[in-house]
Amino acid sequence: MSTQINNPLHGITLQNLLTDLVDYYGWEYLAEQIEVRCFMFDPTIKSSLKFLRKTQWARDKVEAMYLAMLAEKVENPVEDPWGQRG
Repeated sequence: MSTQINNPLHGITLQNLLTDLVDYYGWEYLAEQIEVRCFMFDPTIKSSLKFLRKTQWARDKVEAMYLAMLAEKVENPVEDPWGQRG
């Protein structure tokens, strides 16, 4: 049995990954970085998930963007109004 110790995406659903990206960057930025119709015109999580599940190259780009976002959060943690870091 292989483990996924070194895989930062292990256990993260595509829906959670995409939702986190949209919350962090917004649809407009996603559309600028990855030019696909589901991000550019009337974007929704549902339509984007349908596309990403069928289109590996786009999914690879979204996953890479997610990993970059995680790294950015580690390098530049934001302090919330209650004094906690996140």
